[in-house]
Amino acid sequence: MPKINKYVDIDTVEREAKKDLIDRHSPFITVEGDAKVGEMLKVNIKMGQEYTHPDDFDHFIEGITLFDGETKLAAASFVPGTLGNEKSHAEVTFNIRPMGKKLNLVAHGYCTKHGIWESTPVEVTVAQ
Repeated sequence: MPKINKYVDIDTVEREAKKDLIDRHSPFITVEGDAKVGEMLKVNIKMGQEYTHPDDFDHFIEGITLFDGETKLAAASFVPGTLGNEKSHAEVTFNIRPMGKKLNLVAHGYCTKHGIWESTPVEVTVAQ
């Protein structure tokens, strides 16, 4: 099983020293609109907020995966050069259809050099 890096796993002193590394590898989830049972919901995932990530042949964001708890909802794969070989934020929007009372969304981003990084969970209440 590969190691999954989480923001909370890094102590405060190390976190400040590695702020750019942590930010550019962390997926950030944004839910657009209100969740309603059976209706499409847009979930945006962006890798990094302040710092951009390389898009080189040997160092790039290869994929972003969205989970509801342990259930995989969606995934997107990227190849080197997707972002024009420029430092940027890999980003994807998934359209999902919630059917339960709540969603516990978590995203994983995979960097070819630094492994898997997990977002902070986002809980979404789904209106009936």
